[in-house]
Amino acid sequence: MSEKEVDEHSGVETTGHEWDGIKELNNPLPRWWLIVFWVSVIWSIGYWIFMPAWPGITGYTKGIRNHSERENVAVAIEALDAARADDTRRLIAAPSMEAIENDPDLLQFAMAAGGSLFGDNCATCHGAGGQGFKGYPNLNDDVWLWGGSLEEIKDTITVGRRSEHPETTNTLMMAYGRDGLLPRDDITALVDYVRMLSGQDYDAEAASRAAPIYATQCIACHGANGRGDKTQGAPDLTDAIWLYGGDRRSIYDTIWNGRAGVMPAWEGRLSEEEIIALSVYVHALGGGE
Repeated sequence: MSEKEVDEHSGVETTGHEWDGIKELNNPLPRWWLIVFWVSVIWSIGYWIFMPAWPGITGYTKGIRNHSERENVAVAIEALDAARADDTRRLIAAPSMEAIENDPDLLQFAMAAGGSLFGDNCATCHGAGGQGFKGYPNLNDDVWLWGGSLEEIKDTITVGRRSEHPETTNTLMMAYGRDGLLPRDDITALVDYVRMLSGQDYDAEAASRAAPIYATQCIACHGANGRGDKTQGAPDLTDAIWLYGGDRRSIYDTIWNGRAGVMPAWEGRLSEEEIIALSVYVHALGGGE
């Protein structure tokens, strides 16, 4: 058996590996590292014994503590529901939505619950702060397609708009160009008429030509003065708030292709008290009406 080679400069044995004249030293691991390693090994053995650790075919090892985070979460949820039970009963029993807003404690509860529900269910479309996006209403302003009172907001959340709920509303903006209801020239003229109503630059001759077209095709929903009708979800054409855009191209696309945005119904997916809390929260975002 040959003697192990010792490096003459460091006095440390070599491993016998050499590359390009450089020999690998067989330095021992640092003592602190070895201590941490063996403590970790001992700790892991103890963990395997006391805590759930090893998966099996039909389950897993429970450990002598029989610990379960799933059961702990269930117990915590039950305790939280019990603590909220009184506020939940008061929320449902409130004589009106306004009564909730006039009760500081109940309002605080509704806002906390509603904010959480909004983040989980509404923020994807309306934005985390309710600011909305193109095609999705801004909930921070005082402009409401279907009404912004507490009861109207609650109704919108409950049955939706153009949803599958049997009590929903299904009015929509017709596709005047796509479905051949109006020729292209008439739609182009209507764009100028709408821009006139909203105080934008417009072609006076085209708007004048579009007046009788507006009277026969649009007045039933948007009104003679263009102020809209919340019972039908028809937007006000005289303000600067545009769900799909107020530039010439966007208005043309709206008239040509129509609009039929869907607000899903949350009845059945959210409980009664959750819908009430969410309504209060949405109402508070923009001050409602």
